Amino acid sequence: MEYEMSKKITDEQIRAIAKSYGIEFAALKAVTEVEAGDNGFLPDGKPKILFEPHIFHRLLTEKNYITIRNRAKAENPKLCYLSWGAYPYGKESQQHNRLAIASKYDRDTALESCSWGMGQVMGYHWKKLGYASLQEFINAMYKDEAAQVDCMCRFIKVNGLIDELQRKDWAGFARGYNGSGFAKNQYDKKLAAAYRQFC
Repeated sequence: MEYEMSKKITDEQIRAIAKSYGIEFAALKAVTEVEAGDNGFLPDGKPKILFEPHIFHRLLTEKNYITIRNRAKAENPKLCYLSWGAYPYGKESQQHNRLAIASKYDRDTALESCSWGMGQVMGYHWKKLGYASLQEFINAMYKDEAAQVDCMCRFIKVNGLIDELQRKDWAGFARGYNGSGFAKNQYDKKLAAAYRQFC
C-alpha cells in the first residue's frame, strides 16, 4: 500500500489544532517541522516509529514480567537491554519488523516501547494523554498526521509546555520535549528559525 496523500496534514488542520490548544499557528508549525521532519508515515502507509529496547526492558521489569524479559534478552539481545545505546537501533524501515518480533514476547509492552508518528510520542504515555486504551492510541497513530499532531499537542499540554510555546521560550520547550540533551542537536535554535519562517 502506498502512502496516501489524504493522510498528510494541511496548514488548515495545523491551524485548527493549534487554536484548540491555545497555541499560535507559527509555533505549532515550527514544532511539527523540527520534531516531525517531512511526514509521519513510511512509504508503505505505516506510521513512523522507533522501537526503544531499553524502554522495552524497563517496562517489562516494571510490570514484573521478569521471565518474559529474561527470555527476550536471551533470544533477542538487541531488542531488550538495560541501557540506552547498547546496540544501534537500525534503519527507520526496520522498526516495524523489530516491533513485530518484540510483540511475540508481549504485544502491549512492545507497542508502549515505541515512539510514534510525527511527534515521536512514546506509546506508554497513552493513558496520561487521555486515550481510552492503548489500542485507541495506536489507531490514532495509523489514522493520519492530524491525529498524530493532536497526540503531540496532548503531550505538550500534559507536560506543561504550552506556556513555553506562548512565550517563545524555545530552550525551555526543547528541554521539556526532548530532554536535557536538546542543545546537542540545537533543537531550540532550529525551532526559533522555523518559527521566524512561519510568522
